[in-house]
Amino acid sequence: MWEKGGSLSRGFLRLRHHRHGYSGGFYLHDQRFAGGLAGPLGLRRPLEGSSALAGGLRGPIFPLGCRSLSSGGKYATARKESDEEGPPAPSGGDMVSESGKEERVSSYWGVMRPRVTKKDGTAWPWNCFMPWDTYSADLSIDLSKHHVPKTFTDKFAYRTVKILRIPTDIFFQRRYGCRAMMLETVAAVPGMVGGMLLHLKSLRRFQHSGGWIKALLEEAENERMHLMTMVEIVQPKWYERALVLTVQGVFFNLYFLLYLLSPKLAHRIVGYLEEEAIHSYTEFLKEIDRGTIKNIPAPAIARDYWRLPENATLRDVVVVVRADEAHHRDVNHFAADVHFQGKELRDAPAPLGYH
Repeated sequence: MWEKGGSLSRGFLRLRHHRHGYSGGFYLHDQRFAGGLAGPLGLRRPLEGSSALAGGLRGPIFPLGCRSLSSGGKYATARKESDEEGPPAPSGGDMVSESGKEERVSSYWGVMRPRVTKKDGTAWPWNCFMPWDTYSADLSIDLSKHHVPKTFTDKFAYRTVKILRIPTDIFFQRRYGCRAMMLETVAAVPGMVGGMLLHLKSLRRFQHSGGWIKALLEEAENERMHLMTMVEIVQPKWYERALVLTVQGVFFNLYFLLYLLSPKLAHRIVGYLEEEAIHSYTEFLKEIDRGTIKNIPAPAIARDYWRLPENATLRDVVVVVRADEAHHRDVNHFAADVHFQGKELRDAPAPLGYH
């Protein structure tokens, strides 16, 4: 995994990540190393004069530099020698806040991440996700797929979702931006609840989850990123924020109890909720195309998260979010089908990275 190579300028690590076909470069800066990572992960020469790193790295290696050596002892010696030679290179203490300002946060424990930059050399502006978390949405997914309710459980789930849509339509009417914001505050709950309960079940039974814990938490995080994007676009009013608190409190507890009683019903309900989300975002797009909703530039967080071009617009954002919802629809209907067949989720490989 690590390859030796010649030295480069002091104080940075270079990483080229290939997840989901991503070939764009970004940099991890850390003054504990001289040289960088070239190719997948090629180890360069250690910092000169450092007893901690002389002859190579000792102990476990954490590939992305998210964990550091102790802030005392040998590492402190290397840090001191580097400081005496000149100005310190950018380190994990130089964090870029969401407001775009660099902030130095010192830590006795040395758990600060390295400084990450984009391919063009500018600082990575987000702490909530890293370049290796980004992806290009799969827009080829079939948006028209629908699970026809046949059993009593299916029909109950379908009618429940249709009933829940009524107050939403009355409150938001054609304000699809606000509707999307509210939808995402609810949609981010099931994955977290399901992942948490599967995690506890795995601990109790000493069993693997088949990857479903991670898959459901990925879904929850993806939905949360939808919300972070919509908040940039909509700027919710105080009473909408109050509504979010109420809806989230009620929905979380109800879904928690439902998942304990019947995971197959819980996943089926989420599958139908995602179908409604696809419909809502389709209507959102129609309003943008009619000119009723202004097609403003896409917020920076959306461009970086979905790897959209610099000239991306609100319409582009809605298109990729709708594609995400279609993938979540498939995952939850699939999970419900697994349960309906009398099996557990761990019996079927989880669709990790399915988006």
